[in-house]
Amino acid sequence: MADTQVEEKTYTLDEILTVVNRNHRLILWNDDTNTFEHVIHCLIKYLDYTDSQAEKIAWIVHTKGKCTVLEGTWTEIEVYRKILKHEGLSVTNE
Repeated sequence: MADTQVEEKTYTLDEILTVVNRNHRLILWNDDTNTFEHVIHCLIKYLDYTDSQAEKIAWIVHTKGKCTVLEGTWTEIEVYRKILKHEGLSVTNE
């Protein structure tokens, strides 16, 4: 029998929680119904973005078709997806 070498890696609790908790993304999609003002308002009100950040995201969505607006646990993302969906925004949980 040959000796088998096993390499062990130690992870901190923060490293583990980052991988476990941050594996879902809330994606905001471009649509033909919402105004820039409404999208910006929702990003500021519900996701606590600044005016400048929200405007940048709105432009990314407009030009690229989509933008990740939040990362977190499935439950956290799902809560915000429902809120933004209720506001009429096109969002998905990935």
